[in-house]
Amino acid sequence: MNNMGLWIFQFLTILVIVYMSFTALSYIMLFLLSFRKVSREGKLDKKETLEDLAISESTIPVSIIVPAFNEEVGVVDTVRSLLTLQYPQFEIIVVDDGSNDQTLSKLTEAYHLYVVDYAIRKHLDTQPIHGVYKSTIFPNLVVISKENGGKADALNSGINIANYPYFCAIDGDSMLEQDALLKAMKPIHASDGHIIGVGGSIRIANGIKISRSKIEVIEVPNKPLVIMQIIEYFRAFLIGRLGFSRFNQLLIVSGAFGVFRKDKVIHVGGYRQGTVGEDMELVVRLHRMIREEKLKDRIEYIPDPVCWTEAPSSFEVLRLQRIRWQRGLAETMHLHRSMFFNPKYGSVGLVTMPYFFLVELLGAVFEFLGYLLIIGGLLFDFLDPTIVFTIFLVTVIYGSFISSLAVLLEEMTMHKYPKVSHLIKLFLWSLTDSFWYRPILVIWRIEGLIAFLTKKSEWGKMDRKGLSSDK
Repeated sequence: MNNMGLWIFQFLTILVIVYMSFTALSYIMLFLLSFRKVSREGKLDKKETLEDLAISESTIPVSIIVPAFNEEVGVVDTVRSLLTLQYPQFEIIVVDDGSNDQTLSKLTEAYHLYVVDYAIRKHLDTQPIHGVYKSTIFPNLVVISKENGGKADALNSGINIANYPYFCAIDGDSMLEQDALLKAMKPIHASDGHIIGVGGSIRIANGIKISRSKIEVIEVPNKPLVIMQIIEYFRAFLIGRLGFSRFNQLLIVSGAFGVFRKDKVIHVGGYRQGTVGEDMELVVRLHRMIREEKLKDRIEYIPDPVCWTEAPSSFEVLRLQRIRWQRGLAETMHLHRSMFFNPKYGSVGLVTMPYFFLVELLGAVFEFLGYLLIIGGLLFDFLDPTIVFTIFLVTVIYGSFISSLAVLLEEMTMHKYPKVSHLIKLFLWSLTDSFWYRPILVIWRIEGLIAFLTKKSEWGKMDRKGLSSDK
């Protein structure tokens, strides 16, 4: 029995080393792809290239949809920042999804809303709408009040009322940089309509100072938990999404900031209700449509534009967020499991879907097993110290080393943190990733898998402070 147990222990050790070596190499390959793209293009999206788009009468108008549920703290500031966007023609549609706080009254007071008769197209089925409001101050601002149906339902309601061919979805607690919409729409204009979705970068707003709806000062916050989220976002966007986007394999456009061609989204049925990860599920369904209908359409990630959003600053709220994210990933993988290794769906079915399943979804299980093997090997002397060190080294490369590379890409592309001290602080914290932050995430991701398997959900509530410093 002891020999059998030792054999199983050694087999699992080899399995974990092979798996984590593969995932570490895959991240390094994605980094090299992203690095090559950045090096080739130099500074992306220079401002002077946007001037013609900003003044052209042929610039495609955009509907900005803001789903809001209990966003009384930040929704007024979010709308205020959107009203100052540098874009020739756009409308803002705020969808109050049955809030039980002062979201609607805050908007009414700030923007002098009044009830209007509004023709609502029923492209997509949604919960009943109680009223449509317009602003006496800003004619391009519309607010919808409806019964609660969730974020997907709120977005679908916004799509039904939207007047323009493209829509931008942005969270009610987020803020776009003033030229973000121009930068997001620039590749769409150059593609003759073949780019049907664009995702921008999400940055952590904790620590920034805003005045008159403009970002005045960017600082790195002092809370380690928030700092690690900043680094994590670098890694997810600048390495993962930039790498996959090169080959039209981008599966995630953040729900906090994405631009889509409206008729294509309606064609695939809009946002799916009843799912936690409605943003990823929509993108996967669009990829499915592209392959099934043999279209030349693309979905791309553009590093700059940037959307700033408030991040959880407590362990409990962050835990609930990551459980939801992992459950949403599992739901999407399950709903579209027929795409796995299916040549009908090209590289998305043969490469990207299996990668997300093995690395992004099951990665937490293998990482957790790796931590157990390290601890067990040291405590019970099951493994040679050299093997334990090998597992540890691969774990560090998988986590901390890749995170430090993400900080490097941030400096090459975005330059959002202007001080040298910012980069040093971020780099040093990135080296600690594998020693405390990543193990915590592993546990929460496993909880997310369990929540998916048991169909249990726990949403919680984030204590928002808002993004504005004008108060």
